[in-house]
Amino acid sequence: MNASSPPLHSSIVALVSLAAGIAAKHPSMGLCQVQRLRSLGVSEDHINTAVEIARHIRDEAAQKLDVAFDEQFAGAPVVEAGGVCCTPTVSGQACC
Repeated sequence: MNASSPPLHSSIVALVSLAAGIAAKHPSMGLCQVQRLRSLGVSEDHINTAVEIARHIRDEAAQKLDVAFDEQFAGAPVVEAGGVCCTPTVSGQACC
């Protein structure tokens, strides 16, 4: 951020945080940001719009990942346990 730029308004920060949390599937679900936005007088329509956009982005990303997985899965060779895509965890536990 430019040193001469004023800080973002707290309602903008809360909207961005709410949307990011929803899109990232954060377990807190952005509920504290919703309360903050309401306390700042942000309309329910604006909050609902942010939620709708965030959910759309989250769902679209999941769909694209599923398509990419399906495309790779359709042509992927079978990898035996211990192969290149079956690596142990940090503690040495096998994941497959």
